[in-house]
Amino acid sequence: MNKRTLYSIIAILILLGVYGYEYFLNEEEKAEVVSEGKSAKNDTNAYFLPTSTTGQIVHHEGYSLSYSEPHEQAEWVAYELKKSHLSNSNFIRPYFEIDKAVKTGAAHWRNYKNSGYDRGHLCPAGDRQYSKAAHDETFLTSNISPQKHDFNAGIWNTLEQKVRYWASKYDGVFVITGGVLNGEMKTIGDEAVSVPNQFYKVLIDYNSGKPKMIAFLMPHEDSDKPLYEFVVSVDTIENLTGIDFFPELDDAIENQLEASSTYKGWSFN
Repeated sequence: MNKRTLYSIIAILILLGVYGYEYFLNEEEKAEVVSEGKSAKNDTNAYFLPTSTTGQIVHHEGYSLSYSEPHEQAEWVAYELKKSHLSNSNFIRPYFEIDKAVKTGAAHWRNYKNSGYDRGHLCPAGDRQYSKAAHDETFLTSNISPQKHDFNAGIWNTLEQKVRYWASKYDGVFVITGGVLNGEMKTIGDEAVSVPNQFYKVLIDYNSGKPKMIAFLMPHEDSDKPLYEFVVSVDTIENLTGIDFFPELDDAIENQLEASSTYKGWSFN
């Protein structure tokens, strides 16, 4: 073996070693991010978190989620919206980023490009205006679902604004929201992100006296109907999704509140 060949082999081995070491560091970094996502954060109100049908719960600073790999989106996103969280801050919208805390890999934002659907926030950026970090965290791809623009900017946006109104009026609410991920659904993108036919939102007020719940189930289309016409029982959404929304509540309270489809006590003014 001449020196030239020997040097070439040594150079190749060095390059392989460098690439291998970088790969090891990247994998180690990914594992660390996933591990951090499994831990509840200081602001996580774990008492009100639903069950996960997927076994993949991720905790961020401003919200938690249960990721459904078959549908490439969260089956639910949950967070506490305190009165103190409400703000008129106008932060610049960041680019969407893949959520590295999702062990199975969150969908890429490119799935939505030219799909005809919005990247619809589940935890709205408008609910996380109390800091730039909290606002920007809502632009992770694990926090979006394909939504028709008219729906996203229409009746769904109206509901999101009403939730903020209730958070102010009742000194905070706990919110759980997502798409109903079952039945025949369209898909978009190379990763086949499911397009839900219905979206839901479940709220509990545990701060203003006697606890109360309200749940909304909306077809994935804009509507001129008043919000109260979309009110259903929490049990209805549990039956559709297989999710147990408030498993830590006392059973008597949980059963009574979840069976009710009344909106009495919730101001729609």
